[in-house]
Amino acid sequence: MEVSAEKSKILSNKRDYALKPLDHKVIPGSSVGAEAQRPTWSGRLEFVLASVGYAVGLGNVWRFPYLCYSSGGGAFMVPYLIMVLLCGIPLLFMEFSVGQYTRLGPVHAFAKICPLLKGVGLATVVISFVFSTYYNVLMSWALYYFFNSFESTLPWTSCNNTWNLAENCSSGFPGNATHLQSASQQFFDHRLLQKTSGIEETGGIRWELFGYLIISWVIVYLCIFKGVKSTGKVVYFTAVFPYFILFALLINNVQLPGAKNGILYFVTPVWNKLFEVKVWVNAAAQVFNSIGIAFGSMISMASYNKFNNNILRDALIVSITNSFTSILAGFVIFSAIGYMAHTHNLPVDNIATDGPGLVFVVYPEVLSTMPVFQLWAPLFFFMLLCLGLDSQFATVEVAVTFIKDEFGAQILRFLKREELLVLAVCIIGFILGIPHVTKGGIYVFQLMDHYTAVVSLMFLAFFEVVAVCWIFGVPRICLMVKRMQGKTPNIYFRLCWLVLCPMLVLCILISSIIQYTPARYGKYTYPGWAEGVGWCVSLVSIIWIPLGAMQEICSNKGSLLQRLKATLISSVDMDAEDPLPEKQNLDSSVTETLLT
Repeated sequence: MEVSAEKSKILSNKRDYALKPLDHKVIPGSSVGAEAQRPTWSGRLEFVLASVGYAVGLGNVWRFPYLCYSSGGGAFMVPYLIMVLLCGIPLLFMEFSVGQYTRLGPVHAFAKICPLLKGVGLATVVISFVFSTYYNVLMSWALYYFFNSFESTLPWTSCNNTWNLAENCSSGFPGNATHLQSASQQFFDHRLLQKTSGIEETGGIRWELFGYLIISWVIVYLCIFKGVKSTGKVVYFTAVFPYFILFALLINNVQLPGAKNGILYFVTPVWNKLFEVKVWVNAAAQVFNSIGIAFGSMISMASYNKFNNNILRDALIVSITNSFTSILAGFVIFSAIGYMAHTHNLPVDNIATDGPGLVFVVYPEVLSTMPVFQLWAPLFFFMLLCLGLDSQFATVEVAVTFIKDEFGAQILRFLKREELLVLAVCIIGFILGIPHVTKGGIYVFQLMDHYTAVVSLMFLAFFEVVAVCWIFGVPRICLMVKRMQGKTPNIYFRLCWLVLCPMLVLCILISSIIQYTPARYGKYTYPGWAEGVGWCVSLVSIIWIPLGAMQEICSNKGSLLQRLKATLISSVDMDAEDPLPEKQNLDSSVTETLLT
């Protein structure tokens, strides 16, 4: 469709005041739009680094390497990269578009885009905040290991300590096939956690971890209390420093005996794995969880962008960097595991493990046998701290953004300063994290993680894609991008948004339901009441979707069908003061936009 010269001139005008997003009105008596009051990143590099820091987290270090070697080695790269192209990049571009165009957090953005599913926005805020309450516990563990790594002899290398169980402790690494435990495993279980026999026995607070949890939240607060102005400066270090450590570790590890065998185990393709549906589901789930789709963080961070920021370029940078980091971490981890397998004369698959155990049990054992461990051990745990903090910044910022968007005037009238609002959010997050630093806290942690990051996330992701890609519609997404970037997204993105992304997310959701297994921690199985608590944790976020839909339907007038139709109409169409040029022609042009 050819547009008029006058319309083309308007659409190509990049000035913010002439290209106001849908959600903001001009303040009466002022020449400046309301969106001018919203702070922005000082530069586009700050936004890119913050997004990279959020996407690249501890999961890149422990989850991806394990998934890769257990799902066909090098063959896993095929489904993984396909999912990055068909799901990861398009959905990240979509979230960036929504956040940057509306300049709102996920709650208000979804209320504008699809009133019927406005609860999706609140659900993403809730799941992010719940995630932040236990994710910071990992930072307390990293701090504990970091400060203990300065001792002349690493405390997890010996069986001659008060916390060791002498009858089954091995000063080496016995592998997974025996009843023995490594000294490193016993340090984690009986010194760091001092874990009880199960979730039924809390055992009191671990006061050292309690103190480190306070330190973790203080660090988070000091990095985000000024909003994007402070976070934007911190990420220059926290997002970049881990790469220096990863490359240094890789250079060191590949020179160790046995490193080659570990790397080969990591990358050698097992092609018949490609015929297993589970491998493809794992690849899609890894992309989804790693980039952070449906947590609301990417929408929140993009809402602080300037209106004409090049989000397509940023989405490509973040996605590619995230995948590169996962692969790099795989080489670092498995070169070290190969070295350990060589040292203890064990097969590689008898050492590799999934989850926190890989970086808090296996890798500390590897570090203790490396030359110059006094250097590598502190650097490794400091790297974990940086990786985790970046992700924590973003998840806490989602809650802060929601509160400022929804209750900003009332809250600031009471608290006076935004810094006190951020402090209140951090204090609440700290209090909710206390159960994780009890002696039975590891069981609480595992339960929360399973029902938040596994069960809830897939439901939220599906409804988010339905709300934006199908109900709001690909044509309107294209119009949003065209107003910000000056051109319509190409057929690749339109096809992904319209068909491939919704279908892929639906497949992941169905597979997650079919393959559902209750939460476990090692060989420990949770009692029925704990499973019930887990489902309640999951419902804390999911429940807002049906509640929001019912509230929206009830607030409209007419028959049920009329009310339902009304809830499907975006404010893009309903807002009479919408600044889109030639607003009256929007409905007739959206279909043509998809085809041009």
